[in-house]
Amino acid sequence: MPTEQQVIEALRSVMDPELNRDLVTLSMIENVTVTDANVALTLVLTTPACPQRDEIRQAVEAAVTAVPGVATVDIAVTARVPGHTGLPDQQPLPGVANIVAVASGKGGVGKSAVAVNLAVALAETGAKVGLLDGDIYGPSIPLMLGIQERPSVSGERILPLRKYGLELMSIGFLIPPDSAVIWRGPMVSKALDKLLRETEWSALDYLIIDMPPGTGDAQLTLAQQLVVAGAVIVTTPQDVAMADAVRGISMFQKVGIPILGVVENMSYFKCPECGQCTPIFGRGTTVKVCKQHNVPFLGDIPLDPVIRESGDAGTPVVVAEPESGIAAAFRELAAAVAAKLSVENLTHNQPDGAGKCEQGGEPGTGAPE
Repeated sequence: MPTEQQVIEALRSVMDPELNRDLVTLSMIENVTVTDANVALTLVLTTPACPQRDEIRQAVEAAVTAVPGVATVDIAVTARVPGHTGLPDQQPLPGVANIVAVASGKGGVGKSAVAVNLAVALAETGAKVGLLDGDIYGPSIPLMLGIQERPSVSGERILPLRKYGLELMSIGFLIPPDSAVIWRGPMVSKALDKLLRETEWSALDYLIIDMPPGTGDAQLTLAQQLVVAGAVIVTTPQDVAMADAVRGISMFQKVGIPILGVVENMSYFKCPECGQCTPIFGRGTTVKVCKQHNVPFLGDIPLDPVIRESGDAGTPVVVAEPESGIAAAFRELAAAVAAKLSVENLTHNQPDGAGKCEQGGEPGTGAPE
């Protein structure tokens, strides 16, 4: 009869394709039990959005089946998202494992649409996700998610609204929709800090922040006061947008926030009649810039009217057109961001890769299979 130790030793040969370390060292194998010739175990992924979920599961099954005497293998798959540790003078947001800033160097590149659909796509995997509208001057989350009600208050805490599996907060929930916010920079920074810290977030795997465009007070407030796991830069292919994206990359690098990668929005237009793809704003610029600045390229999102139409209707395209190529592109983006974040957390929290990450959530964060 095989032993538990034989099973564990066999699994040391199975590598996580993103983290490039074996599953045993990464503490991704738990609850190994052997009954006669039957083996049961739990595979704990670093994110429920893991793009190699099936590949890893199949490798685990193959490795255990190869152990002499094993007849059957029962694998339960779940996820535990590790949190990101910060510098001593930075304060973590209670209950939030990872803050991800979605930013752009300029407006008009579809950053909010990317942030919304990224958040929804992550939540679809079973991750616990929050979305904060960080644009105090021009909040767009209420319109893009079709929300008109105001949040409730419990004591001195604001209770986030909920929709599409997300916990949500925006200054747009607290002021009339036709009101302009006319504040100087320090007031904007204070308002963003209040929205972050006075909202009663539950235990979140990811808090996506839709940042205002540019490299101003809001970005500095976020970088200096909070533990931010990483930034996603949104751009379009034309040179003028890429020049501003480069400034955004530079800013996050200077303040010590990891760049998870760059996503190229409005990458091309696919003709619905003939299927031909036309790069309206140019081609190849984003990949070139990513190579120059040594940051990952996360993928591209096509230019498609359905993104605008669904956003105006208050239903993200991932929900409105779940079987579309656009929805698939956003899901691929979500998987890429989650994978990059797992790598970043492993490198940042535990350079030696041994054991569990320091701020991992409770087992079963993701939906088990």
